[in-house]
Amino acid sequence: MKATEHTRDQLIDLLDRCLILAWEAGERIMSVYERGFHVDTKSDDSPVTEADMGAHEVVVDGLQSLPRAWPVLSEESVDIPFTARSQWDTYWLVDPLDGTREFIKRNGEFTVNIALIHGNESILGVIYAPVLDRYYYAAKGVGAWTLDGEGRPQRIHTRKADPDHLVIAGSRSHATARFRQFLDRVGSYELLSVGSSLKSCRVAEGSADVYARLGPTSEWDTAAAQCIVEEAGGRFTDIHGRRLSYNTKESVLNPEFLVSGDPEFDWLRFVPPEDG
Repeated sequence: MKATEHTRDQLIDLLDRCLILAWEAGERIMSVYERGFHVDTKSDDSPVTEADMGAHEVVVDGLQSLPRAWPVLSEESVDIPFTARSQWDTYWLVDPLDGTREFIKRNGEFTVNIALIHGNESILGVIYAPVLDRYYYAAKGVGAWTLDGEGRPQRIHTRKADPDHLVIAGSRSHATARFRQFLDRVGSYELLSVGSSLKSCRVAEGSADVYARLGPTSEWDTAAAQCIVEEAGGRFTDIHGRRLSYNTKESVLNPEFLVSGDPEFDWLRFVPPEDG
């Protein structure tokens, strides 16, 4: 199925369904968040809780019950080899609880991320922050939107960078030496510390100018956010200016990347050399 065959109406219908699924996953997460939980450790030393697994079950079951049942790749899925994944032209890419460390810290800065990938690009993204009761969502050609609680959807756009007042979104739990070097090279800035995919959402809505991730992430961490940022007018590229793509290799790890709101502002000049 070619990307052009996903009509605007079809994407809007899928967005509506994913908004409901994200809310249902958020309800499952909050039921654990409010009563306490045990933290386990995965093979890569990252934390996982029953909230991660519960949200995974809600989203995967929901996506697989849709009239068009594309494959689903979730952070909490069993490993699916690239020999199988490489045959997927269209599939769902999910992080059922992005920001598990923020969940454990109980600071509310965690999200449910659902993306639709077609032809190696993200063409639909839904991000839901259960504690904030806030959605960010977009689809290719549909624009980027936010929705709070019982309010009305609001269109969002990135902003033009003001060199005299640059706002940088940074990870609350994953700051690296290279990110600190990036900040030093920028010089004058305001740092906005945020957890999970909300950093990219801050760029999309125009409350931050850039999010630089100079450390490891996986494709499910970025896919939903990328569609939202791009539909809001921003860019989502590696540190060489190349747009991020999906399902092109065995590893699901992303390269280092920049999420920038103003396509004309050269953030790449601040990235420290990879050799240190």
